[in-house]
Amino acid sequence: MEHVPPPAEELALLDRELAQLDARRAHLLTRRAWLVSALQPQAPNAPRWHTPPVGHGWAPGQPWSAAPRAAKPPGPPRSAQNVLLTLGGLLLTVAAVAFTLVSWGSMGIGGRSAVLALVTLAALAAPVVLLRRKLAATAEALAALALVLTLLDVYAIHAVAAPDTDGLTFTAVASAVLAALWAAYGLALGKLHLPLPAAVFFVQWPLLLGAWAAGAPAIVVGWALLVTAVVDGAIALWGKGLGVRVTAGIGLAVMGSAALLTGLGESLTADGPLGAVLPGALLLTAAVAALAGAWRAPNGYAQVGGVLAGLAAVAAVGGVLRAAAPGTWHVPVYLLCGLALLSVVRAPLPRGAGRGVLAAAGAVVAGALLWAVPPVAAVLLLGPVELVAEVWAGAPDGFRGALGESMRWSESAAAPVVLAVVAGLLGAAYRWWPSLVRVAAPLVTPGTAARGAAGAGALALGWGTLLLAAATLGVPYPVAVALETALVAGLLLVAVRGAERGAGDAGTAEGDGARAEAGAAGGGRSAVAVTALVAAVGGAVSVGLLSLAAEAATYAVFGALVVLFAGAALRTRAVVEQAVLAVAAVVWGTVLTGCVARSLEHAPHEAAPLLLVVPAVTVLLGARLRLHPVALPVELTGALGALVAVGLAVPDAPFLALVLALCGVLAAGAAVRPERRPAAGYVAAVLFVAATWVRLAASEVSTPEAYTLPVTVPALVVGVLRRRKDPGASSWTAYGPGLAATLLPSLAVAWTDPDWLRPLLLGVSALVITLLGAKYRLQALLLLGGAALALDTLHELAPYVVQVAGALPRWLPPALAGLLLLAVGATYEQRLRDARKLKDLLGGMR
Repeated sequence: MEHVPPPAEELALLDRELAQLDARRAHLLTRRAWLVSALQPQAPNAPRWHTPPVGHGWAPGQPWSAAPRAAKPPGPPRSAQNVLLTLGGLLLTVAAVAFTLVSWGSMGIGGRSAVLALVTLAALAAPVVLLRRKLAATAEALAALALVLTLLDVYAIHAVAAPDTDGLTFTAVASAVLAALWAAYGLALGKLHLPLPAAVFFVQWPLLLGAWAAGAPAIVVGWALLVTAVVDGAIALWGKGLGVRVTAGIGLAVMGSAALLTGLGESLTADGPLGAVLPGALLLTAAVAALAGAWRAPNGYAQVGGVLAGLAAVAAVGGVLRAAAPGTWHVPVYLLCGLALLSVVRAPLPRGAGRGVLAAAGAVVAGALLWAVPPVAAVLLLGPVELVAEVWAGAPDGFRGALGESMRWSESAAAPVVLAVVAGLLGAAYRWWPSLVRVAAPLVTPGTAARGAAGAGALALGWGTLLLAAATLGVPYPVAVALETALVAGLLLVAVRGAERGAGDAGTAEGDGARAEAGAAGGGRSAVAVTALVAAVGGAVSVGLLSLAAEAATYAVFGALVVLFAGAALRTRAVVEQAVLAVAAVVWGTVLTGCVARSLEHAPHEAAPLLLVVPAVTVLLGARLRLHPVALPVELTGALGALVAVGLAVPDAPFLALVLALCGVLAAGAAVRPERRPAAGYVAAVLFVAATWVRLAASEVSTPEAYTLPVTVPALVVGVLRRRKDPGASSWTAYGPGLAATLLPSLAVAWTDPDWLRPLLLGVSALVITLLGAKYRLQALLLLGGAALALDTLHELAPYVVQVAGALPRWLPPALAGLLLLAVGATYEQRLRDARKLKDLLGGMR
């Protein structure tokens, strides 16, 4: 048996080996740095380096000197030479074109053609001589000129020898001749880079232009394109030179895509199965050619060839079967053909080509899902949302009646089948994942994340299949509501079990490497659990909207949702899932209380106090949970429900004051707990003060000081006592509520008071408060008093400011604003320092 050392001994061995590896790596990096510096160009008089002697005594960074090598005489820059040759060739080309097309002189067309022929022969012969003299760049420029001259010769021949010949036919023949000519020329002069790519370019046109000139049908044009693409592919695989292969690759992409699109278009427009056979043969031949090319191509191109081969095969076979199937079943036909490509895992294909075929199968499945998913979205949200405008209008006749008649259900009859097939395959892959990995190992090596994605996809698509099947079959409305509720319950069960299993794996994986791997393998289950949780929340929203058609259904559904989500939150141990479930339960409970208010025929403002039942429950639940991570999300969700209640009570001031006061009570209840006191205490004070103001405004009180001063004086006395007992207490806690209770209502009334006494008294009081705050360094007094003083002063000076502004020229305010901005910009740094000083000063106050 093999001896396994204890963990401590094995850890020490690993540390020693890692230290040796680090030392060896540092040694190699130092050696590499020296080699890089030795290979860098040196100055003419600097010492050169040569290979150091090999031995154990070598020290990194030690120089070795050697005799300097003879420097080569600098030659003319290649870039300047290329520019000159390019310009010269371009000028000669322009001259030739001008001679042929414009400057005919007194020569006839035959004479001009003879001259062009002689010049072309000279241009073709010159590179031979230049290459012998090793003037390759000049030979390349003259070859380019010869290429243009051959095109002009073709034009001249058509004008002289065959003026009545069809242009397309002549061009097709001329392209073939030029392709052969330049191919022979390029093979004869192998050092030239231009002739062979030019020959490949001319190869693209003979078949296409010949079929076009003969008026051949589209399928024949497609064959011409396909044959040309096959030739391009052969040249791209076995051609000599980068330029030849790149040109052939571009031709292959263009001609091959055109051939595939032609075959696909003919297949989709075929009248019957027999009419789709010829396009199918074209597409199937293209698939075989692409697969043959992928067999020999490098890995990246092999994958592209595999994708094209798979898609072409699906289009070929699926096009024939589609023509024999009804219109609603066209997509399932293509889906089955795409799934048949999965058998490639058993075929002896190269890895790149096989992976490309698998990618083609995935693309077909994705396209089918894109066709089938929109009806699911309509069933989940688009249809039920329409019921919001007609709450409790009566139960519809069936599921379709609740979703609306705008959906064309007859055209979506095959969508559940597509979803069910894909969901079944993904579920099977998730269930028998080890076997699938062994079978697919020659082509792909999927990991645990892929298994999680398969399980999540199977769950989501299975859920959508059931919903869409119910809508397509037109089940009765009660059955649809019960089905969606049951699906939500099932999804919650999967989410809870997945969260528990993931938490268990995480808990047992601590401190154990083997168990940690097992926990990582459980990542698929966590993906399924997350998908189930998201689907459960979405399904709950959908069934909740669907239940709004009938009062009894609304109470039954939302009551069940509260119980299901609350029970799931109590059952799970994962914190995030528990928080999501608890928050959802609070939301459903808030909706349920709103339904109760509607059943009691309360006006919106009368229903507002009833909506505070759920926030009160969340406050009590938060006190029960205390420091549990779920407590804060639950309480914040309850606070949002209270905010909704405040919004409903806004139209009626007395009810608004009541709701604000009740919210203040809830906030004060939360502030009893030490961890909530810093935030909830301020919120409670603000709510109580706001409730007082609203109540005074609703009672049309013109002298609010008579009601606020009796509250302010005792509050300030309590604040003074609090500060004496605890000098470190904040001035906002001690004096803020008392001052705000009088200052803010008085300020609001002063802005609408035409008399001068209240603004004067308010300004004097605010000035005194501000001075006290500055003297005793109390932040609340300084800011509240200063704000009230500034607003009161602004109110008093506003009429004069308006009068002065009306007398000023209209250009003066923008000019003053511009000067102000310039001044601030010029002294920006100083203003920034002043702002920081002010911030530090205020921050140092209590």
